[in-house]
Formats: sequence, C-alpha cells, structure tokens
Amino acid sequence: MSTTPSTPAPRTTAGGPHAASAGPDSATRTGNHASTSVKGRDVRPPRAGRSNGQWLVDGREPLNDNEAIKQQGDPLGARQRIIDTYSEQGFDSIPDDDLHNRFRWWALYTQRKQGIDGGKTSQLTPSELSDHYFMQRIRMDGTSLSVEQMRVIGTSSNEFARGTLDITDRQNLQLHWLEIENVPELWRRLDSVGLTTIEACGDTPRGFLVSPVAGIDPNEIIDPSDAARHLHDTYLGNPEISNLPRKFKTAFTGSPSLDVLHEINDVSFVGVRHPELGAGYDLWIAGALSTAPFLGRRLGAFVTPDQVNDVWWGVIRIFRDYGYRRLRNKARLKFLMAEWGPEKFRRVLEDEYLGYHLADGPAPEEPRGSADHLGAHRQADGLFWVGAKPPVGRLSGDTMLGLANLAERLGSNRVRTTPLQNILLLDVPEDRVEEAKDGLLALGLDPDPRPFTRNMLACTGIEFCKFAIVETKQLAADVAAELDSRLEDTDLDRPITVHINGCPNSCVRIPTADIGLKGQIITVDGERVPGFQVHLGGGLAKEGHTEAELGRTVRKLKVPATGLTDYIERVVRVYLAERTPEESFAQWAQRADEKSLA
Repeated sequence: MSTTPSTPAPRTTAGGPHAASAGPDSATRTGNHASTSVKGRDVRPPRAGRSNGQWLVDGREPLNDNEAIKQQGDPLGARQRIIDTYSEQGFDSIPDDDLHNRFRWWALYTQRKQGIDGGKTSQLTPSELSDHYFMQRIRMDGTSLSVEQMRVIGTSSNEFARGTLDITDRQNLQLHWLEIENVPELWRRLDSVGLTTIEACGDTPRGFLVSPVAGIDPNEIIDPSDAARHLHDTYLGNPEISNLPRKFKTAFTGSPSLDVLHEINDVSFVGVRHPELGAGYDLWIAGALSTAPFLGRRLGAFVTPDQVNDVWWGVIRIFRDYGYRRLRNKARLKFLMAEWGPEKFRRVLEDEYLGYHLADGPAPEEPRGSADHLGAHRQADGLFWVGAKPPVGRLSGDTMLGLANLAERLGSNRVRTTPLQNILLLDVPEDRVEEAKDGLLALGLDPDPRPFTRNMLACTGIEFCKFAIVETKQLAADVAAELDSRLEDTDLDRPITVHINGCPNSCVRIPTADIGLKGQIITVDGERVPGFQVHLGGGLAKEGHTEAELGRTVRKLKVPATGLTDYIERVVRVYLAERTPEESFAQWAQRADEKSLA
C-alpha cells in the first residue's frame, strides 16, 4: 500500500483528458456542461469556455483574493506568528489576511460582536461583525477522550473561554470567548494530551466523522478506527493538501446503523461485506449541503482495508487538482461530480491516481438500529456504553470536568462525541450502568430524553456566529421542551427530527431533517422579525428510512421565531391525522398538499 504523497504531472491538453460528457447520474445537460438536479435545485459547474481555476486544466494562477492569499505563503505558517507575535502584541497587531483567512487553518474564527442585529449580517464586513474574541475548534476524528483530556478541556474552558463548550454535528468541540493572548497556552495544553486544532477549519481535510461505536459495537461490519487514525497521523498538516479549493469532509462507519451521514460527505467509507473479498467499504463521493444541497454518489467500488489510504489520497488530490477555484460558491467537490458523474470520477481515480482498478462491490444493507446511540448498550467486550444528550449539544467546562470525574469513578477512561451532538460514556460495567445514567443525568446529560429533545439539533446561531441571522440554541431547547409537553398525549410512535439553522448555510443539515428550519429575517404584519424558511420531509438513511432524500421547500411558508412551537405542533398533529399506516413524517410530508403543511 502506497503512503508516499505524490503529485501527478501537469496536463498540457486543453480542457484536460476527460472532457467527455458527464456520467449517467448527471440528470440533465445545459448548454455545454452538465448539471444535476436534486429536488428542483441545480448543482451546476461553472460556465465552460473560461478558466475555472482547475490546477491541472487551467494552471495555478489565482483567480480571486482567497486563492491569492493561500499562495502567498503556507496558511499553516500562521501558527508561529500567533505564538511569537500576535499573542504578545495583541489583537490589533493581526493583519486581515491572517485574521480572516489563515487563522482558519488552526480552527480560529473571530466570533460575532455582541448586539449586532441579524438584519445587518449581510450588510457588514467581516471586520465590522468581528469581536476581539475567537471561537476555537478542537478536532476529534473519532478518537475517544480520556479522563486526562477531559480535564484539560474543562479546565481550559473555565480559564480561557468563560466556561463555554459545545459539541458540533461533526463530533468536534468548540470553545468561545478565547483571547489571542491565551491561544499559545491553550495549544500547549492540548498538545500535551494529544489533541489538536490543525485544519479543523479552512480549505483543508476537515475533521473526520467516525462511527462513535467503532470497535465496540457487537454488530459492527468492520472497525474503521485504524484507517481513520492512519490518515490523521499521515496527512494532517501535509502541505500538498493544505490548499484545497474548499473544505473536504471525510466519514467512516462500520456500524449497521449508518451513523456518520455518509451521503453528505466529500468521501465516505461505508462498511459492507463483499462476497469474495470479505469486510471492507463501499465508496461514496461528493455529498454536501449548504445552499445547493447534493447527495453523494456511490461509485460502485469496493475498497479493501489496505486500499483505504490510497483511495482517500487519490480522491483528495482529484479535488485539489480538478476542483473549481474561480468562484468559492462553486468550489466544493459536488460541482465537479455534477459535471463528471460517478462513472467518469471512478475512471479518473483508478487510471490517474491509483494505477489499479477497484473491485465492484455491494451497496450498504438497509440500516439497522438507532444512529443516535443513546441509552445503555452492551459492547462487544461485555461492558456497556451509555449515550446521553446534552441539550442542543451544549456542554460547559464544569460539565466536562464532572464527566471526567464520573468516568474515573466508574473505571472508564473513554468518552466519545457523535454527529448528533451526543456524548457516549464507554466501558461501563453492567452492575454500574444505572449509576452511570444517574451520574450523567445529574450533569444535565440525559440518557433517555423525550422525543423532540432527543431529535433536535441547532447550530451556534447569532450568539457567536458572524454568518447567523437568528438565535438558535436557546430557541431550540425551549421549542423541544415545549413540544415534548404539548404532544405528550398523542400516539406519536416515530421520531421526528427538527434542525434549526441560523442562516442558509445548513451547518446542522436542514435539508435532511423531517423539519428543517433556515433562519432569515421575515416580514410579519409589516414588521421585520427573526423567522425561518421551512423545509419538510428530508432524511438520510436510517432504520425505517432507507433512502436519503432532501426535504421539500414549502413555497412561501415562513414562520416567525415566536410562532415556531405552534407551527411544529400544528403540522405534527396534521401528520398524525392524515398519515397512512406505517407512514413516516418524511414520507407524508413529501406527498402532502401545501395546505396541510402550512
């Protein structure tokens, strides 16, 4: 298996060697270039006939300011300037190119200045929106947190971040209110216990999603832990892939529950059993959401465990070499897939980057089991994991310290985060499971939350995010609690997911929720107020919902934040009245008329 980075020779033929039409999954052709339509949305590549900034087609001349900044010096070099200069001279010493660009390679973002109304988000510059404080993201990559690591994070949160700590929907951790003067000491502490912030943001290989029950699930098809760890140890910080067109997201699972959102990652390795080759991975490419959602495509290729490194390294270099760089809103891998299609993508991967052909393989089986992993479950070794829900992913420094103490008391040294903003306490002896549940509940982490609290996700929102238009976290917690109370008397026997996002960028996956809510300013009775565009009927593969589907946007349906609970209660009650036997909310919402959904 090759692990040595290499760069393909530059192409000299105009348009590159793969200028043929896109593969069979491209649904339509428009002019001279393909587009793929998803639920009425078109994911179109940039116009043909001009440079799109594809390195192996157009050369490396930067076509916008972001590309120029990345070529003016390795963005990873900002780390030493932070340590040596900015932390000593203070916030005002930081030039804009570092502050609003290169700092992202170390997962530092300026947070939103307090008190700025959401209606002004699109009117102000990043400098005008930015406070002198930072959000710091810590990447997890599917690893477990030890008691020692939890204590470092909890103590650092309390000392440097006003006690803030959130779990993201990519399993990472985020701190807020960080001052530049404290960044080197925070990094030193994280480094000392084997944690890192490198490339958790920026145009880089972002944090890997890895099944939270990797290596412990007794029904696991394959354990991807070593594969993910090898990529982490080999490629993070590699300058050959530290300048990608945009972010690049990776996911691994061997769980039958399909618990890592494989349809919406740039590259996903999904555990399957090949009839001749044994356990390995089905390969999915180019999923992404944001304002132009696109479900990933199966290549039909089977990846053996010893091919994972080669395949990942090939896919990310395809993105580096052929990804569009002219326009940042057309720079994700999904736009290249929309032009090429999966057949051509696989051909380029095998012929130009691997040098061998991958075996054809089976698709994943129908999902089994719950992907949120909440409650107590027996591990493969006979011990138990206990999964619990922090309200909308919100922890604190004290909560993390309490969790460390609880784990230590129970004889555990492993905690994991999940893509649903949950937390799992691993390796609990059977006779101490109830003690673990009680201890988690005392920390505000519920092992058995009520239905809407269990299935509610929320992004950071206007509290800290410069892109946000509306408040999300507290609203989501309040709405979930109220819905659990109001709908307690119903015969709701299927989970309904509600995702609340503070802007159109879909950080908490609004098109893939039963009820997805996109924050915006709306007009009600002539007054502009915080509200939401409604998306209904989305969902990724899960037990009882085998096919991924993007939610439908209900034309002109916008709900003020103050009326959100009333709206969701009303539409759920209509669903219960109109559904057919065994019909999920998503299935009903996709077929219902707009009057029922209003």
